[in-house]
Amino acid sequence: MRYVSLRRLAGIGRVAITLAVFGSSSPSNAQPAAAPQCHASGPIVRLPDLPEASGVTSSQRTPGRLWTHNDSGHLLVALDTEGRVTTRVRVSGVAIEDWEAVGVGRCPAGSCVYIADIGDNAAKRQRITIYRLPEPGAEESVTATDTFHATYPDGAHDAETLLIAADGTLYIVTKGETDAVGLYRFPRELRAGATHQLERVGSGRASKKGAAADRITDGSVSPDGTWVALRTRQGFTLHRAADLFAGNWTEAGRVDLTTVGEVQGEGITIADDGTVYLTGEGGGKAQPGTFASYTCAFTSRDQR
Repeated sequence: MRYVSLRRLAGIGRVAITLAVFGSSSPSNAQPAAAPQCHASGPIVRLPDLPEASGVTSSQRTPGRLWTHNDSGHLLVALDTEGRVTTRVRVSGVAIEDWEAVGVGRCPAGSCVYIADIGDNAAKRQRITIYRLPEPGAEESVTATDTFHATYPDGAHDAETLLIAADGTLYIVTKGETDAVGLYRFPRELRAGATHQLERVGSGRASKKGAAADRITDGSVSPDGTWVALRTRQGFTLHRAADLFAGNWTEAGRVDLTTVGEVQGEGITIADDGTVYLTGEGGGKAQPGTFASYTCAFTSRDQR
């Protein structure tokens, strides 16, 4: 038996995921992952400085650091694993229409933060924008070095989820507010300043019309690139990355978050040690956002 740790989450809770991989390492006889067994690993924490805490991601540069942001404000905010604000970094060279997601991934500079200005409540934007900047260390300000614009092949969509695959490819998962949840892929080679047409991957994910509980508010790829977590206001689902990025929405597991105590659950990330962190908005009128974590253990008979 060998154990593989996964990571990432944000919002009102901390979630740790450990995969126990059984059996032969032979690529044959693959079996689907078992549903995880999860429990809250700490109390919900209030975030007074983040009433609109939206996306969240784990640092690749600084162990134990999480990056999050409000929907507006030109700031990246660093949290520790207890939800305490440790650093505020002002970002220049960017515009703000509706920041909804943040991710960390490989780039020519080594490790970069990707800020996704992809929110579109009315589904009328002509294009969406991703900003890329070197991941800050102790800096108090940083300038975005690259800007990537994109259009959907089938009209505008509202979205709050940016996924960065292990090979660096960017994906957008639409929210499902105005139509079915869909997965869209950026070209592998991005051109700064250019407008790229996204490619739709597979068909949309079935959901109940108008069901707010099914709308996707954030997602995260595990550090080893094997798993994807997609969250809603009430829970999150786990998918094999290889399957999801091929357009297969089959779930490997589902976690209920209704007892966490979030006012409006928004963000999720899987950290290096397998903890899943959650962030959420305060629900209006500048009420504090939320932060939480879960510990989830599940087995995967991955014999592929």
